[in-house]
Amino acid sequence: MKGYNTSNIRNVALLGHGGTGKTTFLESCLKETGVISRMGKVEDGNTVSDFDKMEIEKGYSISLSIVPVEYNKTKINFLDTPGVFDFVGEVNSALKAAEAAAIFVDASSGIQVGTEKAWASCQKFSVPRFFVINKTDKENVNLDEVIQALKDKFGPSVVTLDDKDALNEVIAETDEALMEKYFEGEEFTDEEFNTGLMNGIASGDICPVMCCSAIKSEGTKEVMDNILKYVAAPGGEVKTEDGTIAYGDGPVCAYVFKTIADPFLGKISLAKVIRGKLTPAMMIYNVNAEKEEKLGSMFFLRGKTQGEAPQVNPGDIVALGKLQVTQTGDTLCDKANQVKLPKIEYPQPTLFTAIEPKAKGDDAKVAAGIAKMKEEDPSFSFERNVETRQSLLGTQGDLQTGILLAKLKDRYGAGVEVVPQKVAYRETIKGNSDVQGKHKKQTGGSGQYGDTYIRFSPSQEEFEFVDSTVGGCIPKQFIPAVEKGLRECMEKGPLAGCKCQNIKADLYYGSYHAVDSDEMSFKIAASLAFKKGIVEAKPCLLEPIMHVEITVPQDYTGAIMGDLPTRRGIVLGMDPAGPGLQTLKADVPQVEMFNYANDLRSMTQARGSFTMAFDRYEEVPSMLAQKIIEAHKAEEENK
Repeated sequence: MKGYNTSNIRNVALLGHGGTGKTTFLESCLKETGVISRMGKVEDGNTVSDFDKMEIEKGYSISLSIVPVEYNKTKINFLDTPGVFDFVGEVNSALKAAEAAAIFVDASSGIQVGTEKAWASCQKFSVPRFFVINKTDKENVNLDEVIQALKDKFGPSVVTLDDKDALNEVIAETDEALMEKYFEGEEFTDEEFNTGLMNGIASGDICPVMCCSAIKSEGTKEVMDNILKYVAAPGGEVKTEDGTIAYGDGPVCAYVFKTIADPFLGKISLAKVIRGKLTPAMMIYNVNAEKEEKLGSMFFLRGKTQGEAPQVNPGDIVALGKLQVTQTGDTLCDKANQVKLPKIEYPQPTLFTAIEPKAKGDDAKVAAGIAKMKEEDPSFSFERNVETRQSLLGTQGDLQTGILLAKLKDRYGAGVEVVPQKVAYRETIKGNSDVQGKHKKQTGGSGQYGDTYIRFSPSQEEFEFVDSTVGGCIPKQFIPAVEKGLRECMEKGPLAGCKCQNIKADLYYGSYHAVDSDEMSFKIAASLAFKKGIVEAKPCLLEPIMHVEITVPQDYTGAIMGDLPTRRGIVLGMDPAGPGLQTLKADVPQVEMFNYANDLRSMTQARGSFTMAFDRYEEVPSMLAQKIIEAHKAEEENK
């Protein structure tokens, strides 16, 4: 592979439902251009783009891969993306580097959920798109029906390239002069036609439909011809955090849109050059990390194959080896001419799984492995819940969770097991109490003495401490010890050992001993008062309530509305969320939402999505509370 000038580069992301033939299409392109003599098969695990061990085992793409195809003096950088919905983060990364997207459709299956999701992603990130109807060789395929279904679903922008009248009409809408010429019945020149078509595709007003049978290499060259003809080369303005920059000459600027954690080669950063030229050994400034890096190895990737990259021009994609501080989403530039491009958007994780190391002492190994995988896939989260003392892996679904846990064991030797997720319940009081907490101990020498009288009551604050003592009944130097003792007790309530909140403690009286009293004595006295006082003040258990917003096609709103009450949820309202979509807003206890990502996918055939955020705490219904308290007692007894 060699470096290409910007005008001879095309960057195209391949999107679509799993099994539509994106990987096979790339095999066909490589065979047609003489790179390979025989096409590999996904089921045989010998394709160029699905080279990862786990992809070969699973039989589907997991990660974004780069497959450049050199065709007619132009390099098309194809960015092959997974069709599995859990790996949408890879799609977002690819669209960050692409000038256009090819949405693949299985001719025998027609429009699938993945087709709709790919279209929505292109719309969200304003990426020009076209359809490639693949597998046209299958029996009982009716292309006209598939094309009409695409037009019905996605609107009049969907056109075939051999339907001249329809094309003329949509091309006319891209330019006022062309519109006037069209209404006057004049023919477009070839240049006007091609320019209008390219502009319409670039703006998203035109979405061409192409057809092929990749497995038979029928129509593959025609698709590439159309890419060269109608997809724009990298150019125009690129948004930065405080303005724009243009592709081309000038101080160097590159954007890292993907990181690969190769177990043999180490970290590889995939970068797209926006401005200037990258050369080996040059010093480059990482704006995000605020540190300089020296470029080491630079190479063009084709699947796992590397080709030397002595220079990389604007618009091209390059792999950078072993950068020390650079992460996905970082901008690399000339230190004297700093710019920062926006980070890649990733969906928030919706499925959380509690995990713990299988082997004792493996915590550090698990953490190190997770950190490496996080470099490669920023779309998942990993955090420690300090209240439940659980490590939570946040993903888009079961498949992503399974892949991450398998990688953790296979690559980093860190086996983990999934354990039931706990809820960070809280405890509070609904009534008042007035108690004495007295600590008196004589051990032969100087003893211990602390005596407190405290009123407990509900509060709007998390913890409210009031010192109402008068007359020096408790010396002032011991008052902070009383407060400290109470605050420490707030961390573990009497019902289920949960953190306490919304409690007021009014220290109004006490006594001391001139010799035996000290800070520790009053701290212990306060804890005795707390344990007695909370029990007498009608303690209750609280659970976290989440505010949930669920976006689904209108056809599914009834099912969602019916399901939420079974989760003790309260529906707050419903708003339009775009053509054919509704967003339902509800408050639901967190414990009822643990598996909602999978349940929603099942209820809506993967067409639904949701966001969830903590809203407040509410009292747990008495029957459920009793079960939680009994479970805590049994756990304590087992210890």
